[in-house]
Amino acid sequence: MNEMTLLASENKSSIYGPNQLSSLNLLRIPSHIALIPDGNRRWAKKRASQSEKGHQEGADRLLTMIRACQEIGIRSVTVYSFSTENWSRSQEEIEALMVIYANYLLNNCEEMVQRGIKLETIGDLSRLPPQLRQIITETKAATHHCTEINLILALNYGSRDELCRTFKIMAEDMKRGQLLTSDITEEAISSYLDTAEWGDPELLIRTSGEQRLSNFLSWQLCYAEIYISQVLWPDFTPYHLLEAIIDYQSRDRRWGGA
Repeated sequence: MNEMTLLASENKSSIYGPNQLSSLNLLRIPSHIALIPDGNRRWAKKRASQSEKGHQEGADRLLTMIRACQEIGIRSVTVYSFSTENWSRSQEEIEALMVIYANYLLNNCEEMVQRGIKLETIGDLSRLPPQLRQIITETKAATHHCTEINLILALNYGSRDELCRTFKIMAEDMKRGQLLTSDITEEAISSYLDTAEWGDPELLIRTSGEQRLSNFLSWQLCYAEIYISQVLWPDFTPYHLLEAIIDYQSRDRRWGGA
């Protein structure tokens, strides 16, 4: 397997060649993966650039990675794009990120439609700038009919915030008599979560070597396999994704059993 071969193939209709795909067990492809694309700021710092440059490089990397997931057979990818804790960053960086998100959707909407990529979101979007929320709404509408792969952006998302919102909705349903105490099961709680439509991810990939969940999908990832890559996100390639999937397929998932 050669990284340069894969990178060169990104300009063609297919990212992976037959030899790369033959290394996979097609019966054990994760349907849903979670992705923490970490390391944008460190990537920029290593190049004496502003953090915005790293975030832009990271955004530019995303669509290629979604295409790679699509070729492998992954059906849904949830990307930790902006957390509830990210509001503590400088106002300048936050504003730059919001512009990057808006431009990313505007610039890539047509290609997403052509490739069958459906945009979804999780998190509380109410705090995002109105213009960005409008662009998200329009991109969702444009890609609504797409069925090849779901790109789920976690925006203003935090797992604890999600659980708080979930329990409030459940409490309101209990007040209305639509939910009984006896109805509250793990399955019932999962059905109220932001990710209910796509199920729990089987695999979490985090780049840049960090080894924590960072308040991301803590309920949903309780039985997920975790793959930590030392590569910074802007340098993460389809080759590295393939390595992660091969590693996932080498594991024995016992779900707590013997």
